[in-house]
Amino acid sequence: MTRIYTCNVPIEADLVDAFCWLQKGFTDQFVYYDKARACRYMGLGRCIALPSLRDVEYECGEGSPLREVAAGEAAGGVPACGDVAGGACGTAAGATEGHMPADEQPPVFFSFNRFDATNPAPADELMASFPHLRFMLPEIVLIENERGRFLQVNSLGPVYPGRVARFQRMVAAAPARASETIPFTLQPDSRAAWDAEMEAALDAIDAGRVQKVVLSRRQRLVAERPFSSKDLLVNLIDGDARGTVLLYRYADVFFCGCTPELLVRKQGGAVESMCLAGTCPVGATPEESAALADELMDDGKNRAEHDYVVQLIRGVLDRVCYNVDVPTTPQIMTLSHVQHLFTPARARVLAGITLADLMEDLHPTPAVAGTPVGEAKMLLRVIEPYNRGFFAGACGFVDGDGDGEFSVALRTGVFDGESGWVYAGCGIVAGSDATAEYEEINLKLRTILSAFGA
Repeated sequence: MTRIYTCNVPIEADLVDAFCWLQKGFTDQFVYYDKARACRYMGLGRCIALPSLRDVEYECGEGSPLREVAAGEAAGGVPACGDVAGGACGTAAGATEGHMPADEQPPVFFSFNRFDATNPAPADELMASFPHLRFMLPEIVLIENERGRFLQVNSLGPVYPGRVARFQRMVAAAPARASETIPFTLQPDSRAAWDAEMEAALDAIDAGRVQKVVLSRRQRLVAERPFSSKDLLVNLIDGDARGTVLLYRYADVFFCGCTPELLVRKQGGAVESMCLAGTCPVGATPEESAALADELMDDGKNRAEHDYVVQLIRGVLDRVCYNVDVPTTPQIMTLSHVQHLFTPARARVLAGITLADLMEDLHPTPAVAGTPVGEAKMLLRVIEPYNRGFFAGACGFVDGDGDGEFSVALRTGVFDGESGWVYAGCGIVAGSDATAEYEEINLKLRTILSAFGA
């Protein structure tokens, strides 16, 4: 049994400013930052890494009973350590089992999962440098959600109040962040190799092995001067990229990006997911964008590609949930550089089904692998000349109550502070054109390139 001690105090500082001010003292960094809503978790350091959340218990304060979590499902709220100046770190008066006071937060675990964890092909030297870990509890988590903003300190022993107070002072003194532009060179990938991959994919579709396969491209990026994970994080959060900003730094290597695709969100018994597939450009004017969106909605190829994702997500939710609501007609999601067909999915989860269960059942979807998913993954092992690593993997967080969310790591890259790789992909179905798909990926790459201030 693993025992974790957690202490939370409210803060007023801007979360990103505080993170930038604290981050120099920690090599392990984790970010899940939704730009559109208050779902923002920024972790520093590593308290412990666990293969599962079974057999984990949380200290509820001196003299209070322990609270247990089974497979990510908490028995109740998670009070914290002894009192700290400026915030409540004990069980609040009147708090009841299963109901946390507003200024308490359960411990937050981050989880970054590879697209194809059992792929025997070696990953590149950057992706390969990350350890194979499942749930990672940071020492410090900066939180902004519907309850407010908080500093969370986690420990394997009782949390020392002086340490919490020190971090409070540092957070309160955090200066405003500054963005920087990092000039870079993007080395072209082989167009001939892409054409060969497209031919192999279309041959597999014609032979009936798959109905769809999602190919990707990666390009080597070399910066003109050294840069940090903080530089890219600030540009992604403050720039025009839309979606959820992801960051996982381990020592000198970091994986980051801004993805539009939610995989699954769980809050109590409520579950949300998203079907995202089918793409067109954004126009130069609102009228041109609307016309392109209308064409996308009427395009048979893109609607078929989208429907494969809808069928899989609806099938998973029908199996492990009830009150499943998946509309029959998609909507349009407009981003900075592209527009997508988008269908929201909602349901109520059956008792005993955890967020980790939902993530594993849903990932990978046909939006990032193809359909049938298993056969498409095997085909990608043959066609793609690299192991994707975290690109198109499921990345997110789960808290001590078993709530949280995962997104699909699209529009991402992996870097060492001097160079790295950037990734994007597109769905291939019968009749797909190699040139059009190549250009679609170029559009999608603009999101991760914007992390350099481009």
